[in-house]
Amino acid sequence: MMSLSPSLGSPNNLLFREMKSEERGLYLIHLLLSCANHVAAGNLENANTTLEQISMLASPDGDTMQRIATYFMESLADRILKTWPGIHRALNSTKMTLISDEILVQKLFFELFPFLKVAFVLTNQAIIEAMEGEKVIHIIDLNAAEAAQWIALLRVLSAHPEGPPHLRITGVHQKKEILDEVAHRLTEEAEKLDIPFQFNPVASKLENLDFDKLRVKTGEALAISSILQLHTLLAWDDEAMQRKSPLLLKSSNGIHLQRVLPMGQSTLGDLLEKDMVNGYTPSPDSTSSSPSSLTTSNSMNMESFLNALWGLSPKVMVVTEQDCNHNGPTLMDRLLEALYSYAALFDCLESTVSRTSLERLRVEKMLFGEEIKNIIACEGSERKERHEKLEKWFQRFDLAGFGNVPLSYFGMVQARRFLQSYGCEGYRMRDENGCVLICWEDRPMYSISAWRSRK
Repeated sequence: MMSLSPSLGSPNNLLFREMKSEERGLYLIHLLLSCANHVAAGNLENANTTLEQISMLASPDGDTMQRIATYFMESLADRILKTWPGIHRALNSTKMTLISDEILVQKLFFELFPFLKVAFVLTNQAIIEAMEGEKVIHIIDLNAAEAAQWIALLRVLSAHPEGPPHLRITGVHQKKEILDEVAHRLTEEAEKLDIPFQFNPVASKLENLDFDKLRVKTGEALAISSILQLHTLLAWDDEAMQRKSPLLLKSSNGIHLQRVLPMGQSTLGDLLEKDMVNGYTPSPDSTSSSPSSLTTSNSMNMESFLNALWGLSPKVMVVTEQDCNHNGPTLMDRLLEALYSYAALFDCLESTVSRTSLERLRVEKMLFGEEIKNIIACEGSERKERHEKLEKWFQRFDLAGFGNVPLSYFGMVQARRFLQSYGCEGYRMRDENGCVLICWEDRPMYSISAWRSRK
């Protein structure tokens, strides 16, 4: 493997131009890890040199590794810029995300990947089974961004032989415009199906949610759906630590990047699965905490929120989360884990969508790129993308007084059938203690689990 030297910085360098895809991918991985070490150590001159080298090889419309390197490169650069708040604010002063763009990118993610559709199938089936025989059903959707899930449920309920129950959905989302769109579509569908229906919009961030506005009433059967939301509550305020060390913690792994790596892998996931950094392979528990640590200050928001949900006595609560370790204490922990998990997402698109697709570019830049930037460049309450593994959620829910409800065999059959019909062999589904892990190849990507208050 070539040494990391400024002499490689020329775009006309023969070594760069003659690199094969696998060689370039491995070299980009080494450059990213080297750059992260420089950033964590506060060595900005070397970080700058390495970023320049990465920029010669990365490309938002290239192969998988070139694309993902583009967003990790931008994230590391953004982390450096945050040490000069005035420059960072000046460069981002006119940056804004239009509501229409946010709706578009969420719809594209829904269409290009099967993850949310499988989550909708399993969530709806768990709710239907928990609500058997109920006449008045109240569902709290903690991320009411997509009407398709509840349209499917309305159609199932309309076919009940004894007539449909009265359904009320409370939708929580921080953007009122998105809630209005969901309300319009659901009300229209309910009128077509002649189902008694009400939609209660609550425009709020999850951490600021006023539980009184959920309007939970005595005598109604309650279900809660949370899709890709709870992890945001794991953010905590470590501004004091940031003031002491603006670039934050140097990696304690002692990683060196001189090892020559095997060639010939076909996907970015294959590259990352190799023993690429002196034997360091992120383990499932590399960022885990003991149960006793879960009640410390970094999880108080989560603890109080789950306690409040428990107090509502839901018959069932179904939770979908990214099954990844993106909440590690150091920059290197998070960068390595994020490389692994986003490699799988980018490989998904490489297998199913053309490289020239504008829709693919939008999802990669506007969704995954922004998530990567939040994981790598942000700290404290600003870092919301704190994804954790299923076993950590088991600990949190158990401490909050929830018991696990195994997902039904029928629900799993429905979900597996849908995944098989998707037309891509890389997507797989795994049963994990009555929960479901949706995988790309053998790597878990999203977890779906069901819970109820343990009284």
